[in-house]
Amino acid sequence: MLEMIIAEFTPVQSAVAAPVAALRLCVAVVLGAVIGIEREWRRKAAGLRTHILVSVAACLFVILGLEISALDFGTAGEQRNDPLRMIEAVTAGVAFLAAGTIFTAKGEVKNVTTGASLWLAGAVGLGCGTGQELLAAMATVIVVAVLALLRLVERDEG
Repeated sequence: MLEMIIAEFTPVQSAVAAPVAALRLCVAVVLGAVIGIEREWRRKAAGLRTHILVSVAACLFVILGLEISALDFGTAGEQRNDPLRMIEAVTAGVAFLAAGTIFTAKGEVKNVTTGASLWLAGAVGLGCGTGQELLAAMATVIVVAVLALLRLVERDEG
């Protein structure tokens, strides 16, 4: 019995090495936080913690998908991997969360940007999970810059 428990926690060969997975998750935390801080600063319902959770969850889904794909489920000809299903699962979950932040009050739609920023945080996490941290960082910088620029433009018009 003890041998089984020890074997369960003994490191095995992994599709994504632990240091790489840790780096990807940490980058997802940081980049999700950058988006979340901007939303928090604007006092939106989905703020720092929500964006970090979505980004890290998306990253983790991808890493786990890579790990599952590396498991032996038969010969190479029998094994079928569909990485798009990982992305579909993340986007469906994020869409549910994003839709929950959007509501109508007195005929006015509220929190659409927050819903969209959640959607982006999910994509940032997916990017980190697939090892595309630079792409995820570029998207984060671009979106925060766009949000800041548009906020300035909207103030000048109002």
